Amino acid sequence: MQDKDSEMLNHQRKRRKRIAKIRNGIILIVAGWIVLSMILIVALFFKMVSLEHKIDRLVTSSSEQNTDQVNAGAAAKLSGGVIAEETEDTEIMQTELTWDKVTPPATGISDEDNMASDGDLHKVYLTFDNVPSEHTSEILDVLEEYGVKATFFVNGSQDEEMIPVYKRIVDEGHTLGMNSYSNQYSVIYQSEEAFEQDYMTLKNFLKQTTGVDSFYYRFPGGSSNLISNVPMDYFIHYLNTQGIVYYDWNVSAGDGASTVYTSEEIVENVTDDVVKYKTSVVLLHDGKDKSATVEALGPLIEALEGMGAQILPIDEDTQVIQYVKADTVE
Repeated sequence: MQDKDSEMLNHQRKRRKRIAKIRNGIILIVAGWIVLSMILIVALFFKMVSLEHKIDRLVTSSSEQNTDQVNAGAAAKLSGGVIAEETEDTEIMQTELTWDKVTPPATGISDEDNMASDGDLHKVYLTFDNVPSEHTSEILDVLEEYGVKATFFVNGSQDEEMIPVYKRIVDEGHTLGMNSYSNQYSVIYQSEEAFEQDYMTLKNFLKQTTGVDSFYYRFPGGSSNLISNVPMDYFIHYLNTQGIVYYDWNVSAGDGASTVYTSEEIVENVTDDVVKYKTSVVLLHDGKDKSATVEALGPLIEALEGMGAQILPIDEDTQVIQYVKADTVE
């Protein structure tokens, strides 16, 4: 009888042990599932934050992106390269557009006269829009390191920390150009009076800040943009009366409408087109989201110098690259 009771106790102990193992196994599985779920949730959270950050960057640059696309569309319509339609609300319905494949016509020098042949010297003018920013000093450092002079088409800034940047551009021998004071397209191109006021505000600001009169201008979005409420030839005519030369570009780094390009791709975008021309006015951008442009600048200079190009700042001897021309006022 005692042996039977002992056997039953052993059986019950084994049974309890099996149940405990099963219970512990279930607990471990549930705990593992919970931990895995938490890891996935955290990973998804950080992915969502990253995507939101990218969206914010895209939204911030959307005005510039749309303007570059519109400008490319206008230039392409002049050369017959891209399909773009205007609605009654002046919206651009873009059905086919690839900026990198568009070569805008130039009125200062014709494409035919500017095409390079073997043995021709390539003159390259590196120009930066949307200056100044937190990256401008880095750009200037790179240019100083390589002994290269460039052209900066600047906006107005109320930030006191940017005042020395304007002065440094001038003091280090770079060309100071104008790119509107406000850089707000809807304001600048709203009316003739609005454009003139913005121009004079920037002109006076730069004179007071640097002591230099600027004689070069770049229209935000280019002279062939389709955003302006006023025909662009009016603004060109006005600049002519002020003794100001405006510049478009015939080579684009592609860094204005997108932050997707790597520094290597920016270098490739520029060098692929520079080889075509005797005179290349290269469009680059400054700005808080243009770190890839800063990274590309040194390798770009080395690549251009490696192909024998002469890198220069815009001056009175530079061949003018323009999309639209208005009659010069005597």
